[in-house]
Amino acid sequence: MPTPRALTTGALGVTTLLLAAGCTGGAGGVGGAEDDRLAVLASFYPLQYVVEHVGGDLVAVSSLTPPGAEPHDVELSPSQVRAVGEADVVVYLSGFQAAVDDAVAARTPEHLVDAARTTAVAEHLGEADGHDHEGGDPHFWLDPTLLAALAPDVAAALAQADPAHADAYTAGAEALLRDLTALDEELATGLADCDQSVIVTAHTAFGYLTERYGLEQVGLSGLDPEAEPSPARLREIRDVVAASGVTTVFTEALVSPKVAETLAADLGITTAVLDPVESQVDPEVDYREAMEQNLVALRAALGCS
Repeated sequence: MPTPRALTTGALGVTTLLLAAGCTGGAGGVGGAEDDRLAVLASFYPLQYVVEHVGGDLVAVSSLTPPGAEPHDVELSPSQVRAVGEADVVVYLSGFQAAVDDAVAARTPEHLVDAARTTAVAEHLGEADGHDHEGGDPHFWLDPTLLAALAPDVAAALAQADPAHADAYTAGAEALLRDLTALDEELATGLADCDQSVIVTAHTAFGYLTERYGLEQVGLSGLDPEAEPSPARLREIRDVVAASGVTTVFTEALVSPKVAETLAADLGITTAVLDPVESQVDPEVDYREAMEQNLVALRAALGCS
């Protein structure tokens, strides 16, 4: 859970964004006295990445989840909740962050993108008919093709809020689609010829990645990154490691590595970091670079040629 200090910093960042974009009096901040960019709020980092690349210099983007914070249980300050109603565009994933869902319901932003309603994403989340996906795996962005599918919906919302630049937003979405398609090809090629296919992870956040690239995920715990694995589960993991020739237990930057490190030491294997890219842990490493780092780690662990 984010620390109070991190939440305060995030709230100040959102307030600064809205002031800079001339958006303190409600939606429609285009034409503010000091800055005519659209003020856009994303609920967490991968969605922020999409907005930044689709909107470019025409948008001022802030995340409701502070950088480096765990997004699952984020809490919003009163100023962040108000900002949800004041931003020109809000991009979020319903069912993933309860506080954000509540803020959206309370403030009803004029221009709203719910990633769970993007057709390709909804089909994978089991939401094509509008059913609640809460409790399922939300980490769709670990399949770059699904993150790319969000770009046209973001472009459409930006264009509704700022029709004068509709063509620029469409072009931004097309450029991001090309880039994420190239990333998908890099991952597919890099993981096509490997000695192993099983990865052991701290929690089961990587289902979309493993499904896309023909791997099998075995998690120490389930979707809750804070859950402790039971002794029975650890025995199961030991059997998987022995049977599959697993060489590495993957940890995460935002999850305590203690259990994974202890298990790896007991089994005589190593640990490495695999990033679920829920948050931007390093400000110098963006989504694409984090996924490329994941590819390097996976190739080393799986013996890929």
